[in-house]
Amino acid sequence: MTNVPTQGFPRLRKWLIYLAITTGVLALVWSQLPRSPYSTDLSRIGQGQAAMVLAYDIQSMGGMAVMGMMDDLRDQYADRIAFLVAPLGAPKGQAFGRQFGLDNGSVVLFSPQGVAVNTVHLPADTAALKLALDNLLARAGE
Repeated sequence: MTNVPTQGFPRLRKWLIYLAITTGVLALVWSQLPRSPYSTDLSRIGQGQAAMVLAYDIQSMGGMAVMGMMDDLRDQYADRIAFLVAPLGAPKGQAFGRQFGLDNGSVVLFSPQGVAVNTVHLPADTAALKLALDNLLARAGE
């Protein structure tokens, strides 16, 4: 009886390579999923700290562009203003949007007591959003 040499990799090695490739692809896909670095806990409004709430729809670029502006300003204001988001694709975000007449990319600014003091519909740039935040703080007495 003659032994016939097996061609290629042994079966276990093939499965380990397939597993590694599949794991790598899944990790890449997972890392690319959109996620918000901001809290969606709208109960924080009126808890003694001024708040900014962005209404956004993940399917549209307007809200995501404003979220980029928020990223630019967050470090400068995070100790004085709560940065929150209301996803318009979720029931609570939809209710919030209806209550304040918001579209994707709209920002509502709240006093520390929870009173809506300003709404900015799709700010033009980071400077416009910064001006709105400065006005909110001035109004709150900071």
